[in-house]
Amino acid sequence: MRAVLIAAIFSLSCLPHTAKASESGFLRSLAGDWRGTGMVLTKIGGTNFNVSCTLKSDASESAVSMNGKCRGLAVFTRAFSANVKALGQRYTGNYIGPSGQPSKLVGSRQGDALNLRVTWARVVNGDRNATLMIEKVGQDRLRLQTVDQDPTSGKSVVTSRIDLQRPPAAGR
Repeated sequence: MRAVLIAAIFSLSCLPHTAKASESGFLRSLAGDWRGTGMVLTKIGGTNFNVSCTLKSDASESAVSMNGKCRGLAVFTRAFSANVKALGQRYTGNYIGPSGQPSKLVGSRQGDALNLRVTWARVVNGDRNATLMIEKVGQDRLRLQTVDQDPTSGKSVVTSRIDLQRPPAAGR
């Protein structure tokens, strides 16, 4: 019985380190330069705008910092950033979008995606809540997607989806 208890305690003491190693590898895989295209919906029920974006991401074993810009209609450019830290299985951080006001991020990783609840700094689409997914798609692709709830119908609406890829080796 004592041997089983010691083995159980030992195996439990290994869990946080294993989880940390797993998160570290995932976070580091997000580092680098990215570029791509997507769409942004300025308000639910409004018009989708096609955008082209660039993103620079720096990562450590427990955090990732992303800074990007998107251009639409060759007329407007908007900067955005996200800083997220892993605390065990939980992720927290902030997002700064076109308003320039920091919004809170809280969530977890499921497979190759960070699923983060966003609490906007101000009311957006009738409330202050949305979901941001940062998903690694294969080795050299990344998807950023924001989903909000339509205040009229209650249905989920994709308000932005940006598909990025690493530039070819010659462009790095």
